[in-house]
Amino acid sequence: MIERIYTLRFHRIKKTPRTKRAAKAMRYLRQFVQRHMKVERVFIQEEVNEALWSRGIQKLPARLRIKAEKEDKDAKIAVVSLAE
Repeated sequence: MIERIYTLRFHRIKKTPRTKRAAKAMRYLRQFVQRHMKVERVFIQEEVNEALWSRGIQKLPARLRIKAEKEDKDAKIAVVSLAE
């Protein structure tokens, strides 16, 4: 099991229109994990989704600590949860 903890900062998404910020942050999170874990698919658990959307679509959290896991070096799927 390969497990990594990342801190994502969402400061660059402030340039996005207000009504699209949370959706763009989810896309950014998915792309970030794909790039850094070298996987094709990313499964984001509900707790991460709820933490990102907790203040609504317009007001994102400043940063979010996540834990990305994959089975082994050649795995194609990563699971993202909140780091605790």
